Amino acid sequence: MAKLNINGRTHDIEVEPDTPLLWVIREQVGLTGTKYGCGVAQCGACSVHVNDEVTRSCSVQVGSLKPSDRIVTIEGLSSTASHPVQKAWAAVDVPQCGYCQSGQIMAAAALLKRTPKPSDRDIDEAMTNICRCGTYQRIRTAVHLAAGNSSSN
Repeated sequence: MAKLNINGRTHDIEVEPDTPLLWVIREQVGLTGTKYGCGVAQCGACSVHVNDEVTRSCSVQVGSLKPSDRIVTIEGLSSTASHPVQKAWAAVDVPQCGYCQSGQIMAAAALLKRTPKPSDRDIDEAMTNICRCGTYQRIRTAVHLAAGNSSSN
């Protein structure tokens, strides 16, 4: 049995220690905003925050987590879509298909937490999630908007 703090709530989970966090979030806890993409931590669709760090949940085994670790999913970022990144995503109309966007938003929120006024280079280096629709320019624009940057730098 594992105790996990997900979105501020403690969950007692009965799974094998090598079960990926992604499957616990989706199948045991029922939070489906975190997506399965590649399964090898390359695409970023499964991105969540663990202790404020963006983390690819498909590559984290539940047994490696402690009860004190704080896991935040897209649902925990803001239940009302009022987080500045979520508002910027809507204002810029970032998504096309939308599949990767929860992971993109989680990566952007982590970036802005550690770099409140990122440059284009900061964004390009931090936003390593894959978007098959190619919305990278809109993603960059939305990150700047969420940061309150009047223009890219």
